[in-house]
Amino acid sequence: MPNIKPISDLRNYTEVLKEVSYNNPVYLTRNGRGEYAIIKVEELDKLRAMVRLMAQLEEGEKSAREKGWLSADEVEASLGL
Repeated sequence: MPNIKPISDLRNYTEVLKEVSYNNPVYLTRNGRGEYAIIKVEELDKLRAMVRLMAQLEEGEKSAREKGWLSADEVEASLGL
């Protein structure tokens, strides 16, 4: 269940930060609507890496669509297997 708190709870920010853990962000609301999320730095780094990987995979798929796909034998040959 998501951990949702009003932004006014940041007056006691140390208590709010104690509730943040990996895969357990704290969501902050302003006027009853979601506005912010507090996550661990390690989780942010992982999310950024995942976005970079997805972008690279998209580039590879686009290249394959434009230039053609490689067969398994061609991949093994290019890798020296």
